[in-house]
Parts: sequence; C-alpha cells; structure tokens
Amino acid sequence: MVFINNKNQLNDRIKTSSFFLRSGVATVFLYAAIASFLQPDAWVGFFPFWLRNSISENFLLVSFSIYQLVLAGWLLSGKKIVFAAELSGLTLLSIIVANYGFLDVLFRDIAILFSTIALIVLHWGK
Repeated sequence: MVFINNKNQLNDRIKTSSFFLRSGVATVFLYAAIASFLQPDAWVGFFPFWLRNSISENFLLVSFSIYQLVLAGWLLSGKKIVFAAELSGLTLLSIIVANYGFLDVLFRDIAILFSTIALIVLHWGK
C-alpha cells in the first residue's frame, strides 16, 4: 500500500492521473478522426441511418472528425478540464446509444466514458 505524506504528493498524483486519463481519451478521439479521414467507408456506418439520409455523409464525417480533433486538443491542453470531460462523455454516450446494436465493437467506449467521469470527479470544483 502506498501512503501519501503530504498535500503536494496528493496534488502531484492527481495531476499525473489527470494527464494519463486526458491523454487516453484524447488518443481515442485523435485516432477516430484521423482514421475516418483515411478510411471514410469504415466509419460512416456509425452515424445513424436517419442522420446519413438528412445530411451528406462526407459533411458528417468531416465535421465530426474536426470536432474530435478540437476535443482532443482541448483535453490535452488541460484547460477547463471538467467541461472538456463532460463534452467528451456526452459524445461517447451518444455514440454508444446511437450504436447499441454494435455493442460487440463499442463495449470499449463504455470504459472510455468512465474515464471521462473520473476526470470530472478529479477536477470538480477547481
């Protein structure tokens, strides 16, 4: 068991934990954004059918990829972490709900969603 001797050690551990959580979540968004630019056909199917019929698939992919890149950058910046984590969590929750039929593929997103919740808990009130 590891004991924390003072508040500085606790703050250092919180900062380190936050960095790894933010980096992990940001990596997921970066990968998805870049991969959807490189292989759009593999990613467009994750948008609900009704949305693909309403808006151009190319516009959806490009817009969402840019959104993911911005969100990843925001997470990595360490600024307003609670808001970035909330938006990341809502994004992941939306992906899970919209694609619940693909849970065999998306089950990992649930763990990533809980990482965003951990970030919110770590930084709430700061």
